[in-house]
Amino acid sequence: QVKQATNQIVMNCADIDIITASYAPEGDEEVHATGFNYQNEDEKVTLSFPSTLQKGTGMLKIDFVGELNDKMKGFYRSKYTTPTGDTRYAAVTQFEATDARRAFPCWDEPAIKATFDISLVVPKDRVALSNMNVIDRKPYPDDENLVEVKFARTPIMSTYLVAFVVGEYDFVEARSLDGVLVRVYTPVGKAEQGKFALEVAAKTLPFYKDYFNVPYPLPKIDLIAIADFAAGAMENWGLVTYRETALLIDPKNSCSSSRQWVALVVGHELAHQWFGNLVTMEWWTHLWLNEGFASWIEYLCVDHCFPEYDIWTQFVSADYTRAQELDALDNSHPIEVSVGHPSEVDEIFDAISYSKGASVIRMLHDYIGDEDFRKGMNLYLTKFQQKNAATEDLWDSLEKASGKPIAAVMNTWTKQMGFPLIYVEAEQQEDDKVLKLVQKKFCASGPYTGEDFPMWMVPISICTSDDPTCAKMQILMDKPELTLVLKDIKPDQWVKLNLGTVGFYRTQYSPDMLESLIPAIKDLSLPPVDRLGLQNDLFSLARAGIISTVEVLKVMEAFVNEPNYTVWSDLSCNLGILSTLLSHTDFYEEIQVFVKDVFSPIGERLGWDPKPGEGHLDALLRGLVLGKLGKAGHKATLEEARRRFKDHVEGKHTLSADLRSPVYVTVLKHGDSTTLDTMLKLHKQADMQEEKNRIERVLGAISQPELIQKVLTFALSEEVRPQDTVSVIGGVAGGSKQGRKAAWKFVRDNWEELYNRYQGGFLISRLIKLTVDGFANDKMAAEVKAFFESHPAPSAERTVQQCCENILLNAAWLKRDAENIHQYFLQRKAPPAMV
Repeated sequence: QVKQATNQIVMNCADIDIITASYAPEGDEEVHATGFNYQNEDEKVTLSFPSTLQKGTGMLKIDFVGELNDKMKGFYRSKYTTPTGDTRYAAVTQFEATDARRAFPCWDEPAIKATFDISLVVPKDRVALSNMNVIDRKPYPDDENLVEVKFARTPIMSTYLVAFVVGEYDFVEARSLDGVLVRVYTPVGKAEQGKFALEVAAKTLPFYKDYFNVPYPLPKIDLIAIADFAAGAMENWGLVTYRETALLIDPKNSCSSSRQWVALVVGHELAHQWFGNLVTMEWWTHLWLNEGFASWIEYLCVDHCFPEYDIWTQFVSADYTRAQELDALDNSHPIEVSVGHPSEVDEIFDAISYSKGASVIRMLHDYIGDEDFRKGMNLYLTKFQQKNAATEDLWDSLEKASGKPIAAVMNTWTKQMGFPLIYVEAEQQEDDKVLKLVQKKFCASGPYTGEDFPMWMVPISICTSDDPTCAKMQILMDKPELTLVLKDIKPDQWVKLNLGTVGFYRTQYSPDMLESLIPAIKDLSLPPVDRLGLQNDLFSLARAGIISTVEVLKVMEAFVNEPNYTVWSDLSCNLGILSTLLSHTDFYEEIQVFVKDVFSPIGERLGWDPKPGEGHLDALLRGLVLGKLGKAGHKATLEEARRRFKDHVEGKHTLSADLRSPVYVTVLKHGDSTTLDTMLKLHKQADMQEEKNRIERVLGAISQPELIQKVLTFALSEEVRPQDTVSVIGGVAGGSKQGRKAAWKFVRDNWEELYNRYQGGFLISRLIKLTVDGFANDKMAAEVKAFFESHPAPSAERTVQQCCENILLNAAWLKRDAENIHQYFLQRKAPPAMV
């Protein structure tokens, strides 16, 4: 549609050569374009016409040639091996954020929506898929080996959600309760491995239909596993693409954490079919709405399908604490970021958009209550379906449904970066406790000293030892300080803030309040998610220098009776961070002893083999604990791991999938070149991508310098898929002090190749973060900064700043606390003094 007379048409276009273009006004002759002017920097082309195009509708025809690239973006080729060992290529698409323009010239912005009629001409023995169902398939006149496949017209949608795939696939199918045809496409011969995802998808569609009270709008949905795939998955409307490891499950060879991961990713992508696809963000500034929302509701959906996963507790260690770690940095950013150039879009696919986004939506859901939240969601989806919306539109709908000041509260969480630390002290007055609360911005570098005083509107919940699972008081803290009176609380009763670890803030208790909470960790009267939150807050306060690390180590020792997987997982993460820090000292061995002391009682209780009646979480816990003990060099664990590994390799007794990672990492950590060769052989023989990834992630545990080099070289070899190279290099950097140095040197030496491979995607940011985050001296921070000044990576600019900040923070932490930690370890081992 020409809205005002013009002789030029400007559209997005990248890596495409236009042969001819013409415009035919309705009922009039076509005019051929005489000039094509490419603005490569802006990824645009201007078509110039010899005469003025008048107002009105017409048809623009473009004949063009593009490239099936190897960059995992746009229309690209993905390499796979057939069951007989031949190498072949599939053609697949990945358009989000701004790469539809690499497949065809278009107006490639989320708010410019259109319907799409797609036809593909493909070899007749290949599967061809797109967003909609096939309506016609006929021989192609010029070549008998080709067919033309025509798909139904799509609803009004954004370009970044268009998709097509051509390749060889098998599938399994089912109909969901509400009549939608669901198919899962797998590599040839692996249809069986699509069944788990199929089951999850068929259960999830009706769950969302019911939750939003809006039906799924297309006749079918396909989920397909793609060999070379940069992200985890992509929510193309009606044709969702996945990495193989995010979709395929083999009942014998997949571990429990893979099942859980597949369930979450399927839940996430299907949520987008409503939230993102039916209603799309106005512009990339509101990307967080899409991603934060889907990252929250995927947990709701998995909790519905698999209540035994206790998935909401896992949310806290997977998303909430991860977001807080990043958001405490000076180089964080607000949830809503203004975005200009396409390279700036890539940068915001980070833990703030996803994990902080999900965390503040979880807090909001809790503040509004489920019923009003669903009402508001329905209002929003119905009002904006097939259109675009901004963050304010969602607040508006939720405000209407709940009558609460949603926009005022939420603006403090999405428009400014960071989050508050709430300091609390209590005073007993007869039968009441008087609490004094103060909020200040929480900073990774210590107490906030800024000029301005950022303020949040914080929904606060408070519980007591009377009933740890129920809020005794709920209040919205909308000023810097607040005094509250809790009635009828005896002196010996404890008080805890942030019930369920739902509010996006950290809490610092006065020493006596904290003291009274420790027994509630030991006797487990505090619920798991609160034990986790308490420990995580303390660890962060120590990292920021607000309290001493020794205090946290003492609290960690109170977790000896801990039964909960997620609590252990978070504890283990934090000890890992501390262990990396102390690898820069000469008492690294002491922290290994501490880790063995903390983990061996639970290791002994669990043993190596599953007991009758155990479930998903027991399997996850056993893997975590044995891996931790094995890596730390716990003698009995190491011997048993070596014995089982030998049996596994010799084919006497195959290791169960859940024990493979812990065994592999243990034997490698304490292994030699023979061990490494055996692992590489297992990698070559593995038929499943999951097993290949499992091995790739642990190779970095090897400790001899020449073997570390061998692993790094392997990372860039043909044996490793391009999207997985990053985790091999990251594994080396996280494996040991020598590994960290070697990985950083390797990245610098091979920068050109790595940058070429991953530029403009989030993989380049991930590579940088994994490689340099563990350093801990000022000199290294300067070296990293200097390297990226001379080798710029625009889409990873913020990541580089965050990494340099982290290195400086590590250095300060080491300087501040290393000696105290050392003394604490020594005195733990000292025999009690004779009196």
